[in-house]
Amino acid sequence: MNINVPFNGIKHAEKAIHGKLNILNLWNEEFEINLGKATETAGKYAFESLEAATNSLAAGDIDVLVTAPINKDTIQSENFKFPGHTEFLESKLEGESLMILMTDNLRIGLITGHIPVSKVSEAITSDLIKKKVAILYATLVRDFAISKPKIAILGLNPHCGDHGVIGNEDDEIVRPTINEIQNEGKLVYGPYAADSFFGSESYKSFDAILAMYHDQGLAPFKTLSFGEGVNFTAGLDKIRTSPDHGTAYELAGKDIANINSFKEAVFSGIKIFKTRKEYKSLTENILKVGRKKERR
Repeated sequence: MNINVPFNGIKHAEKAIHGKLNILNLWNEEFEINLGKATETAGKYAFESLEAATNSLAAGDIDVLVTAPINKDTIQSENFKFPGHTEFLESKLEGESLMILMTDNLRIGLITGHIPVSKVSEAITSDLIKKKVAILYATLVRDFAISKPKIAILGLNPHCGDHGVIGNEDDEIVRPTINEIQNEGKLVYGPYAADSFFGSESYKSFDAILAMYHDQGLAPFKTLSFGEGVNFTAGLDKIRTSPDHGTAYELAGKDIANINSFKEAVFSGIKIFKTRKEYKSLTENILKVGRKKERR
């Protein structure tokens, strides 16, 4: 892994010690640390750290970015007006993002991300579903070495609308879009009623699941995998992972926090990097077989 990180315009690869935790200080001034409390000062320096790491990632000085949780309130400023890491990284890197929460045997992507529940229905369009399916399909092939991914899509309304009794979106938007995607040869199925999909263990039959909105996907994911899961930002030209939990101020300084999710985020980032690198080497110089010319 490349750990060459610039600081004040100087690259410190020569100072990095392999096999050790290398830490760069991005500022010289002192400030008060209020352990376990959300403060504007902490938000300010959290942004400076994120910005520096993202710039290094975009420049190719580092291979993988693993972010710690941020307080989405205190980090807000003139420079950061985003609901989360995912949207910020999409603005700085190439590609269109898809949030995926994952473990070894469960991957859940979100068709809509950090938006209010009241806005979800109007945000769900055929084009959006197709775009998110395309991103998920591509990342399963490129980053997870699954040659023919099988994807499930959850319904928007309870019981997928019960044929219009509880909403028309599933019949009028979701189902026809899935049919169109299937006609392209992709193994995409649904919509499935979200209330029984995970309890019945139907998710085990698929390589990945697309949920319509944030809590529809993350609530069952964290119930099944909390403390072991990883947040992966798919669809971008660079790799970013993160633990599946928040800031947990109530645990600060008590030596009781679980490190497993962060550890998994580090190892998952490395694994995805290696898989993507291998995929690139296998596909960048494909030998194309042309048709033989007929003899006359």
